[in-house]
Amino acid sequence: MSSLKGKDLLTLASLSSDEVYLILSRAMELKRLQRRGSPHRLLEGKVVAMIFAKPSTRTRVSFETGLAQLGASSIYLGVGDLQLGRGESIEDTGRTLSRYVDAIIIRTFAQSDIEELARAASVPVINGLSDDFHPCQALADLLTILEKKERLAGLNLAYVGDGNNVAHSLLLGAVKVGLNIAIASPAGYEPKSWVVDLALEDLKGVTHKVMITNDPKEAVKEADVVYTDVWVSMGQEKERRKRLAVFRPYQVNKDLLSLSKPDAIVMHCLPAHRGEEITADVMADSRCVIFDQAENRLHAQKALLTLLMS
Repeated sequence: MSSLKGKDLLTLASLSSDEVYLILSRAMELKRLQRRGSPHRLLEGKVVAMIFAKPSTRTRVSFETGLAQLGASSIYLGVGDLQLGRGESIEDTGRTLSRYVDAIIIRTFAQSDIEELARAASVPVINGLSDDFHPCQALADLLTILEKKERLAGLNLAYVGDGNNVAHSLLLGAVKVGLNIAIASPAGYEPKSWVVDLALEDLKGVTHKVMITNDPKEAVKEADVVYTDVWVSMGQEKERRKRLAVFRPYQVNKDLLSLSKPDAIVMHCLPAHRGEEITADVMADSRCVIFDQAENRLHAQKALLTLLMS
């Protein structure tokens, strides 16, 4: 039986280092099985509810595909499909769905809503994205780095851009596996201080490093991995013009990338806006592993599902 069986995944802070590596190991195993065409219907007969308050390409398709490959069924529930939109509480929704399904995936705005759902539900709840965290993305990212670099501990990860949910989850994930992480964001757009404090709790007595800076060049210097994300996330469209001006010096381009190690890989969680946070030539560079990273959403999430549900 998995040590994760029956648990929730709301943030990576709840996982131990061993549990993160367990997920990554299972993901590589399931990826090998899929590549060989070997059936791995480990969740035969299970049903998962997917509550999506935000639109999605990778999260929805990777979860639905993964569940089908594992032999499980999924029920997609947009906001308009639930009584949540008519005033039913999250607590009552969680209790009700728990009587029907074996797990719940939720992609929404407030992290507090996900936490309330998890408190009420008696089945595992997986955070498919909130405004504060994107743990499934970070697991896929760690899997990708491990595949490309053959290790995690001691590598230098530079994240350049908005201190958002992806930056938060990378920060929490990095300290679990021994990655040195440097996050460069404009003043006022850094990762939330309470998330940084949460990550630093894992650093007590450990030698790897966390850097929060406003200087992208400082962050990228000698990096093994250079990572970026969009400057304008869902719900921030009214700030678009301001954000484009503020973030312009944080673009991942050939000049910035030249400060990293020659064999550094480039990552982006997608969707990408070429010419904004990343240039088209960097996207086309052989060191860019963005689509391997996107594929690994499938494998990391399949691993997570099997460990939580079987």
